[in-house]
Amino acid sequence: MSIMKKTTKTWMGAVALVLGTSVVTASVVNQKGAPVPEPAQAAAPAMVAAPSAYVDLTTAAETAVNSVVYIAVTIEGKTQRIQSIDPFEDFFGDFFGFGGRGRQPQQREYKQPDRKGAGSGVIISQDGYIVTNNHVVGQADAITVKLNDNREFKGRIIGTDETTDLALIKIDAKGLPAIKIGNSDALKLGQWVLAVGNPFNLTSTVTAGIVSAKARSMGANGIESFIQTDAAINAGNSGGALVNEQGELVGINSMIYSQTGSYAGYGFAIPTTIMNKVVADLKVYGTVQRALLGVQGGDVDKYLDAQKEKGEPADLGTMKGVYIDKVSDGSAAEEAGLEKGDVITEIDGREVGKMAELQEQISQHKPGDKVNITYLRNKKEKHTSVTLRNSQGTTKVMQEVDLDQLGVSLRPINDDEKQSLNLGYGLVVNNIRRGKMMDAGATKGTILLEVNDKKMESLEDWEDVVKAANQSSDRALWIKAVKPSGRKQSIVVDLNE
Repeated sequence: MSIMKKTTKTWMGAVALVLGTSVVTASVVNQKGAPVPEPAQAAAPAMVAAPSAYVDLTTAAETAVNSVVYIAVTIEGKTQRIQSIDPFEDFFGDFFGFGGRGRQPQQREYKQPDRKGAGSGVIISQDGYIVTNNHVVGQADAITVKLNDNREFKGRIIGTDETTDLALIKIDAKGLPAIKIGNSDALKLGQWVLAVGNPFNLTSTVTAGIVSAKARSMGANGIESFIQTDAAINAGNSGGALVNEQGELVGINSMIYSQTGSYAGYGFAIPTTIMNKVVADLKVYGTVQRALLGVQGGDVDKYLDAQKEKGEPADLGTMKGVYIDKVSDGSAAEEAGLEKGDVITEIDGREVGKMAELQEQISQHKPGDKVNITYLRNKKEKHTSVTLRNSQGTTKVMQEVDLDQLGVSLRPINDDEKQSLNLGYGLVVNNIRRGKMMDAGATKGTILLEVNDKKMESLEDWEDVVKAANQSSDRALWIKAVKPSGRKQSIVVDLNE
């Protein structure tokens, strides 16, 4: 059963859907309804030149296939409480003369069925670290990893990053065939690459193609600079390896673009330049230490096209670069003097032709790093140095606070508690120990009603709001609660302390 991730965006007048391509979820961009013009006349057969030298990909395939694993995941079905009324109660009425109770609703528990799916992963260390996609394992309650030699291990999540759609998991094993990590920046258009994964549960499948494009943006992730390839990628390839002729890892397969949901010649992989930094941070901190420049904008050519359509043609002095539409208050870019209307053309001497390239270069840095920026203002070239910051506007390391550090065990309120306190929902502090919640004033029996303006109707609501707070600029939990006596209480938990 597929677990689909969906993202929508308007592109060239059509609605593009980002759906899952792995059995769990790799992504498919599905464009429908786009008109296909009829050719005026049949084209003459194209003459294709044969390669001047034979490229042997067998060694690369045989090496890489042992480093790619099959990942099976289980997502447990949620248990829900539903109200039901006996349909025969009115029909029979007070048949036995015991006194009618009227139609009283009854509370019943219903558990949704578990969902199962599968994808791929790449072994990057001999002691069991494996890279895959966030959309493959991010919601998993149980993970099973099967190696190419058919050994199976239980996997555990080290960290996930929704912004780049990457995840790091671990199995307890030694002496594993770790793949050699290559430099995706060194890839050239037209260069041979192999996609290795488990499409449609066909384990250890290798397909070949070329690099069709680099720094491709699809609007699926917060940060993306995809390698585009025509190597066949299908359901189950998510999290698998894209390797070069030497068998070195250059990308993590993530998406396809298709009108049918199956391979149509357009596959996309996350480059190792982005992967390396994310994996290193997840391994050390459990969360990504993401450096931010603090600008919003887009590709210069798209900006110029948009202005032309409005009847307001612009001249920026270049056809390449990143047009700055907004500079965030208190950001690194503001401190460095960048302004709306500037065009970024280089980072540390490397050309920046579009937003995807800017994101890729900034993503390799950590907060506190300095970068040199070349930009155009009124068509005149200027230079500035920028100290990158995190989402909080500082250069400090951000540690993710997990649920254990909060020190509480929660459960949904029962029917008696709802009735006695006239509540429709809430989570009760079932047990509490020394931790951030106790320090902030929570006690056993405290009922959490809202956290950061989100209603606490299930344990998943609590987990989601803590995760979101960890990644926000204001790392705090603003809690509306009520005591067992009915007295209202406000609690503020600072995740930075």
